[in-house]
Formats: sequence, structure tokens, C-alpha cells
Amino acid sequence: MGEDLRVDPPHEGDERAVLCGFLEYQRETLAWKCSGLSAAQLRVRAVPPSELSLLGLVRHMTDVERGWFLGVVGGEDVRPFYWADDRRQDVDFAVDDADPDEAFRLWREACARSREVVASAESLDVAGVHRRNGSAYSLRWVLTHMIEEYARHNGHADLLRERIDGATGE
Repeated sequence: MGEDLRVDPPHEGDERAVLCGFLEYQRETLAWKCSGLSAAQLRVRAVPPSELSLLGLVRHMTDVERGWFLGVVGGEDVRPFYWADDRRQDVDFAVDDADPDEAFRLWREACARSREVVASAESLDVAGVHRRNGSAYSLRWVLTHMIEEYARHNGHADLLRERIDGATGE
């Protein structure tokens, strides 16, 4: 893995600063786990029959970022990048022919747009409606959920990275 350039979340500050700091740390962790690998290595799967790969995780998190921040909190009509034509299943982990540069570009753009949505929200109580289940979710909930989502998948990323080249780290 490349040099660990992650920035620790703030130990003090208001709720928004702390939540955003933890989320950014988790985003940086995923990037770190993927650093210095070839396209082929990014496509390496965990263990059969799992389709889990580092590149698949990046693609998955792109759609998760867009869905929660742009779709729910931002109220935009966003469609996942990684869905089959029949829209019945996601294909984020179908990475055999996936372009890692494009995947990372889309992920970084999604993260930047998510940051914009958070920065423009008047408070963490701002809520949006999830189009699929009709439930309302506050920005506070979405930030907390995204920290959990990244942390869970970063555990997967840690195991994948160790399988690929033996690199370990928090």
C-alpha cells in the first residue's frame, strides 16, 4: 500500500464536523487500501462464489454515495451507474472488463458532490425521502449510515488487500 495519508477525524468540534471527519477518514481508507495496485489486482475476487473485489467496492460505493446524498438528501433523480439493463440487479461487482480509472474518477466525483450536498444543508435535521421505500431520512442519519457502510466494506477491503499482496494495516 502507498503511504498512509489519511487525516484523523477531529477529536473535538460540532456534530457535523465530527461526522464529516469520520466519513472522510473512511473514504480515505478505501482509497488507501486500493493504492498501488494494478487493474488486474483491483479485480481480484475474495473467494468463490463471492464476486467481492476492491474495484467492485469502489463501484458499489459510487452508487451508494450518489443514492444517499444526491438522491435522498439532495432530492435529485439519480440512477445507479452499475445496474443491469433490466434494472433488476446491480452489477457493481462485475468487474472483468471494468475500467479502474473510470471507476475511481466516478467515485471521486460522487464523493465531491456528496460533500457539496452536506455543506449546503442548513442543518443535520434536513431530511429527504428514499424513492424506493418512501421513508424520510435526516442528513444526520445518512452521514452515520455512510460511516457504517464504508467501515464495513473497508473491513472487506483489508482482507482483499492482504490476499492480493500481503499488505496489512488498520
